[in-house]
Amino acid sequence: MTGNDRYKGHFFDIFGVLSDIRQEGKVMHKLIDILFIIVSASFCNINNVHDISIWAGVEKNQEWLKNYIELPNGIPSLSTFRRALRVIEPKQFEKLFMLWTKKLTVFSEDGGDIVAIDGKTMRGSRNGDSITHIVSAWCSVNNIVLGQVKTEDKSNEITAIPELLKLLYLEGCIITIDAMGCQKAIVKEIRRKKADYVISLKGNQETLHQDVKDYFEYIKEEEADIKEGKNEKVGYTKTFEKGHGRIESREYYYSTDIDWMKEQKKDWKDLTGIGMVYRKITRGDIVTEEIQHYIGSLTDVTLFAKAARQHWGIECAHWQLDVTFKDDADRTRKDCTPQNLAVARRIALNMVRNEKELYPKYSANSKRLTALLDEEYRSHIFDLNFGN
Repeated sequence: MTGNDRYKGHFFDIFGVLSDIRQEGKVMHKLIDILFIIVSASFCNINNVHDISIWAGVEKNQEWLKNYIELPNGIPSLSTFRRALRVIEPKQFEKLFMLWTKKLTVFSEDGGDIVAIDGKTMRGSRNGDSITHIVSAWCSVNNIVLGQVKTEDKSNEITAIPELLKLLYLEGCIITIDAMGCQKAIVKEIRRKKADYVISLKGNQETLHQDVKDYFEYIKEEEADIKEGKNEKVGYTKTFEKGHGRIESREYYYSTDIDWMKEQKKDWKDLTGIGMVYRKITRGDIVTEEIQHYIGSLTDVTLFAKAARQHWGIECAHWQLDVTFKDDADRTRKDCTPQNLAVARRIALNMVRNEKELYPKYSANSKRLTALLDEEYRSHIFDLNFGN
């Protein structure tokens, strides 16, 4: 392959603009080359910087890399990989990541796609009293991470969520957030982005939560009519799932009968309804039950149920990052490295999740293992996600 054939595709167009603050005369390896190696290794089931340098040093992997980058000075050393991850400006990297995901994202024409927002603690990144927290947005219809921002403390998720919302295109979507995000400023920003919201309630909005709980207790005597569809203002639907040794049923109630919430409607932008989910899980002889309450800007119980049910997608993504990509096990702690590695892993996760043609039934882990062993499949994943 000639030099003119290399550095082709969206990866180099998008991430090639990353600022490089290293001293020009002492640089032997382009920053984009190093980043390409890190991302390629990440979707090939390689989970830490030390192992990335080993993977890149294998001759057949070097030959594959040279299909895309030049590597005039060979493979970077381990210390070069580590230094590069420290000098990448994380906010710029995150914004470029979101620019790329925008190219991958195809929202439904009639709207109603679910975007779940949640925080994740990078447990292995603890350095003294400091630990990295990441707030991410997950799009259920595309099954990919749309974007992320870092916060120094879990309590700062409240300020990080509006920052993330401002960076994303969300028009027509339904945003779901757990109780931490039940804040008036966050609701206002969601509506400013021309999106709807479904947000769970807990003790951080104690009065509002109690009001909603009391309402659903009060209408219990109308439950039979509600389930039969005879109540015009309270909708009802139910889901039932069986598998993995458990039976799970969920009952969804959503009410637009909220004229009594005059003060709350003034405080919470475009509040149109309140919801409740009763969840029952049976594992053998063990039965667990839970009830969750919500506020929302929706009017339809079916959309409410869809939003509440699909919020689990971001929890599933966090689980995959922990189990498949060893996110929590990584002990990398220096400077911006944990944050930048988190972005690289989310790029890799999106890449394997976006591959639905050759091995649509494979798990993310199986796709990564296949990419590790099969160079053609590895190229297929890269070209699918970053080709011209």
